[in-house]
Amino acid sequence: MPDAFPRPIHEIARQLGLGSDDVEPYGWFKGKLKAGLDVQRHSEKVARYVGVTAVNPTPLGEGKTVTAIALSMALSQLGHRSIATLREPSLGPVFGIKGGGAGGGKATLLPADDINLHFTGDMHAVAAANNLLAAMIDNHVQRGQRPVVDPATISWRRCVDMNDKGLAHIVSGLDNRPQAPLRETGFDLTAASEVMAILSLATSLTDLRQRLGRITVGFTETGEPVIADDLQCAGAMAALLRDALRPNLVQTCEHTPALVHTGPFANIAHGNSSVLADQIAMQVADFVITESGFGADCGAEKLFNIKCRTSGLRPSAEVLVCTVRAIKYHSGQFDVHPGRELPVEMLDENPDALRAGIANLQAHVDIIRRFGVPVIVAINRFPSDVDGDINLLKQLANDMGVEAVVIEPFTNGGAGTVDLARTVVDVCSSDSHFEFLYPSDLPLEEKLEAVATEIYGADGVDLLAGVHGKLQTYSSLGFGDLPICIAKTQYSLSHDPKLLGRPKGFRLPIRDVHLASGAGFIYAIAGDISTMPGLPRSPAAQRIDIDKDGQIVGLQ
Repeated sequence: MPDAFPRPIHEIARQLGLGSDDVEPYGWFKGKLKAGLDVQRHSEKVARYVGVTAVNPTPLGEGKTVTAIALSMALSQLGHRSIATLREPSLGPVFGIKGGGAGGGKATLLPADDINLHFTGDMHAVAAANNLLAAMIDNHVQRGQRPVVDPATISWRRCVDMNDKGLAHIVSGLDNRPQAPLRETGFDLTAASEVMAILSLATSLTDLRQRLGRITVGFTETGEPVIADDLQCAGAMAALLRDALRPNLVQTCEHTPALVHTGPFANIAHGNSSVLADQIAMQVADFVITESGFGADCGAEKLFNIKCRTSGLRPSAEVLVCTVRAIKYHSGQFDVHPGRELPVEMLDENPDALRAGIANLQAHVDIIRRFGVPVIVAINRFPSDVDGDINLLKQLANDMGVEAVVIEPFTNGGAGTVDLARTVVDVCSSDSHFEFLYPSDLPLEEKLEAVATEIYGADGVDLLAGVHGKLQTYSSLGFGDLPICIAKTQYSLSHDPKLLGRPKGFRLPIRDVHLASGAGFIYAIAGDISTMPGLPRSPAAQRIDIDKDGQIVGLQ
């Protein structure tokens, strides 16, 4: 493997046929692509679009990011021009449970510290644009400007890129007349904000400006929606986000290109990197490897139903990452808690636990097949895994009629993922038969039912107080054609993190819905999921420091 010291960003750009004028350096090792590059480089090239998803994970994750990075490197080793498109890490998980989000071991993005922390400032720009609109709403309401917004209907919240649970529900406007009314509100994680979703789904600067302008912030007393353009705020928001819309070019530790752009969470947002990055990548590569957050019930479902619907992109194949420990976890035989190490007994060879938990893998295979996309199971081997468990897991996956490949991306990088790359090339040689789960004109409640029953395996949906009326209102206002984005736990196919494996006999409770008219979807909240996560007992931040030379330690 080449040394892990990054190369100048223009060397990476040349691998994609990009010139020095196509990439603006942000330091030596990262850069932003030129605005409008997707239009300027339009070609008839047909790249293969490959998604990477996973089973419902343990709290420590199953190596989906390292798999996506290593797969792109392995394809390059086989002589294909390949590029990975991934999300920008949020400081929430970086300092919370999971730690850094730039991969790890021999499947790492460079410069990892920059990517994990401030990067090119995109996260800060999203928060600034979001919070500018919040300030403008309060000022507009308190001064009684037209259109008059009913304060009880204001749905827009502030955001911060940190797991600060104390801000989830607050009272704002104390002693600050006349600029802000006294009212209850709160903060969401920046990665869960509608502005982040808009940035991720926008296809151009013009599209970005239009999406920002149609954000619904509340309603008048007669029930008419009030949008950001009514407050004359969307233009300033677009100015803040102008450079953030441009995808970020970085490199893997094997010096192959990667685009890291936008960072919506998959359990509380739509969980995929930007449409614009993918569209550019499709014009300059043979294979585009795009990672969706968490499991096929979260990120992949939203890739298919939201991102592909918006972008016109169609997946050629989907890689489904699983691990021995995740399948054992779904047996329900082990006491696992977020923020704590996994029980040591999960490392012991245990065929009974694998057989008991394999239903979760089968469920995710079935989810991907429901969309007509070929699926490949990637068994991510950890150093602690024993041969007996690995061999049995591969046999159980093969019994489902899918190709299963054992990979070692963390320890061996691209070389440890070459077999998977060969399988991906082979599978992509045939056409996929992709289809959406539901048509756009299906009523909103029926869309919720479709996701709940056909993806999660629920018996149906229970709409809690006020939800039915909101859905009717959104439909009457002309938003009935929008897709559904459900926020729920990532640890279970259901809304309840304690329901492991492939749960049956449950109904999905929808406790609230919001109109994300700028992003272009209806945002539904299932169960007890929070849009402002908290920190675990032992946050990753406690392990991060700087040494005497100013180098950051403990971030991975």
